[in-house]
Amino acid sequence: MKKRMSTLFSLVKRDKYLLLMFSPIFLYYVIFMYVPMPGILLAFRNFIPGQGMFSGEWVGLRWFDQFVNSIYFWRLLRNTFLLAFLPLLFGFSIPILFAVCIVEIKNRTFKRFAQTITYLPHFISTVVVAGMIINFLSPTDGIVNTLIAKLGMEKVNFMMDAGWFRTIFTSSDIWQSFGFSSIIYIAAIMGIDPEMYDSGKIDGVNKFQELWHLTLPSIKPTIVILLLLSLGGIMSVGFEKVYLLYNGATYETADVLSTYVYRMGIEGQNYGFATAVGLFNSIITFVLVFAANSMTRRLTKMSLW
Repeated sequence: MKKRMSTLFSLVKRDKYLLLMFSPIFLYYVIFMYVPMPGILLAFRNFIPGQGMFSGEWVGLRWFDQFVNSIYFWRLLRNTFLLAFLPLLFGFSIPILFAVCIVEIKNRTFKRFAQTITYLPHFISTVVVAGMIINFLSPTDGIVNTLIAKLGMEKVNFMMDAGWFRTIFTSSDIWQSFGFSSIIYIAAIMGIDPEMYDSGKIDGVNKFQELWHLTLPSIKPTIVILLLLSLGGIMSVGFEKVYLLYNGATYETADVLSTYVYRMGIEGQNYGFATAVGLFNSIITFVLVFAANSMTRRLTKMSLW
């Protein structure tokens, strides 16, 4: 025991600066993820505010049954899945292709410029992005509708049209994230042995063959891991962006589980019901991650665990 403690102390002393850098992340997850976990019991109680977390009678699965049988269940499930899956479907390959293009650029100045302008949107606040979208798509003086009017077509009130919400959300999400997401792929490509490319050139392969038979297979582990992590958040659509962009007219295609939890919990003060919906979302997410990991391990022999 004493030997183990001595070894542990020596390891802590050796990596003290790394542990110090890691400590804010560790504290964040402990405080905001693990400490509140007993609160899931609210999903099984008729919680009464002001009388303690575990107040109220035990109602079992009443809130789950009420949610599953509500008229909003399938709409919320469909919207949550689509608003998470569409950016993944149309946007997952874009960072990979962009990383390949960046690596192939020989002009350093242009390369840095291209990387900078594509990384910047990631650091723009969600509130600012939502404000930009609303201003650009304004039916009165928005730049998009101004161009539409100049082309002789009728202006469109995009933000009040439920049919446009998914397109707006998906395209803006891809624009905001693809540049920053490409950093990992650029690092993976840069880590490929240059001798493999030299051998390919000797064999007379063209750029497309080089990409398909060398670059992509070499970074396949990175692609698989990031795909699994993306699938893990497929039911966790960003609450902030949806909340800032949607309105009563677009609930049909915009209302998701997280915004529904907010309305029922914070605005409606039905905390037990809101907790049950949130727990339901977490269970579905866990099942999706587990299934995706198992399927990927079977097909590619690679997985997170």
